[in-house]
Amino acid sequence: MPAARESLLDAAYTALARRPWSAVRMVDVAAAAGVSRQTLYNEFGSKEGLARALVRREADGFLAGVERALAGAGDPLERLTATAEWTASAARENALVRAMLTGCWGERLPSPALKAVPSSSAVPAQRRADAPLPSPGDLVALVRDRAVAVLSGCGVPGPDAADLSRSCELVVRLALSCVAAPPGDGGVAELVRTSLPGQLTP
Repeated sequence: MPAARESLLDAAYTALARRPWSAVRMVDVAAAAGVSRQTLYNEFGSKEGLARALVRREADGFLAGVERALAGAGDPLERLTATAEWTASAARENALVRAMLTGCWGERLPSPALKAVPSSSAVPAQRRADAPLPSPGDLVALVRDRAVAVLSGCGVPGPDAADLSRSCELVVRLALSCVAAPPGDGGVAELVRTSLPGQLTP
């Protein structure tokens, strides 16, 4: 991603932490990024385009964290536990990730349409942002399917593909429940360990 575009997205994210999206001005985002307002419009086309690009970047960052958790050391249970903990912490710390995972956008956040919008942008990254954005169900499926793909190659004896898929989806949905109602002692990890079928436990 070009440096100017990344700087503009950083500036927009910082502005959003300080004020509602409706009060974020394009001229202020450009100034904070150290570029002209024309550069901002060349990259994103409009404030809606900026919002879509910001949501896309945060979705990509969340999914990259899922990939890191799944690629970590440990058995499948430990990797799924790390994925659940990452999901809950990312949603806790990032309002846009929380909104994407729950579908609850609130008045302070941008709420771009999830469906694709017409795009005539010459910027490939913006054309991608103008494509459909992931819904909560899409993100659950993406995380589940990625977990199944990684863990099915771990040589875990026992669970068939359907059981593994159900276990992975259960972990994602447990993590999302912890976003809405934070768990008590033991946290997300304890919920995962006590909820998964025995064939995934060490």
